[in-house]
Amino acid sequence: MNRSILTAVAIGIVVLVLAAAGTFFTVDQTQQALVLQFGEVRRIIREPGLHLKRPLLENVIYIDKRVLDFEPPAEEVTASDAKRLVVDAFARFRIVDPLAFYQTLGSEQAARSRLGSTISGSLRRVLGGVTLASVLSDERDRIMRQITEEVAGQAKSFGIDVLDVRIRRADLPEENSQAIYARMQSEREREAREFRAQGAEFAQRIRSAAERERTIIIANGQRKAQILRGEGDAESVKIYAEAFSKDPEFFDFYRSLQAYRESLVGQNTTLLLAPTGEFFRFFGGHEGNAGDRAPAR
Repeated sequence: MNRSILTAVAIGIVVLVLAAAGTFFTVDQTQQALVLQFGEVRRIIREPGLHLKRPLLENVIYIDKRVLDFEPPAEEVTASDAKRLVVDAFARFRIVDPLAFYQTLGSEQAARSRLGSTISGSLRRVLGGVTLASVLSDERDRIMRQITEEVAGQAKSFGIDVLDVRIRRADLPEENSQAIYARMQSEREREAREFRAQGAEFAQRIRSAAERERTIIIANGQRKAQILRGEGDAESVKIYAEAFSKDPEFFDFYRSLQAYRESLVGQNTTLLLAPTGEFFRFFGGHEGNAGDRAPAR
């Protein structure tokens, strides 16, 4: 009898515990909850804390209310200038209407899938109307705002508030990159050849100008040297003429001595001249005649 009473009490305690567990539930600060009865939403709980529900009749679905990140797969889009781009984007969103979210999507995984298709379509539509240069310039912020507004407008009916959509990376496809790099390399090589040709042309001009200037300088120097030499010779002749005009006999004697010095060079010089010749007239008398002059000392 006592054992039956204890068993009944234990069963009652278990039932009460299960009833209490099915009656009370807790909503975290990062969550919001939907209370469902046979699949129909009965209540929306947005405040954190301890709440009540009818056990066995109602169940609770928890929905995150934090700002969530989403990174869709990279997309290949074509810009308005026919340039293909591999775009890697990311989005930040928050579930603001749990009822609409539950009725349209039902789960966070479905929401991410729908956001992925929405972002992909918006990227293709917006980037298809701009050029590659615009995506890589200061217009990128405007393009991102336009994409964010489009995605947010479409996601609003799902109870989702899209806060931001950004392009993390926008690169050319691998095959296009290799072709562009090769073309850039060929263009740089062509520019290098042009610069070398221009440099060689400039160098040739500089050398030609320097050679021309050198020739002019040498010619001017030679002309000036000839002028100075001619002036010097003229001055020398003038001085000689003035000097020799003062004593013509001394001048005649001096020139004869120079002739002797230049003719009688070496020890084996032999001259065959007539005794009465004019060349050795100063070896005779002081009058200049070989027969009448006194012997030279």
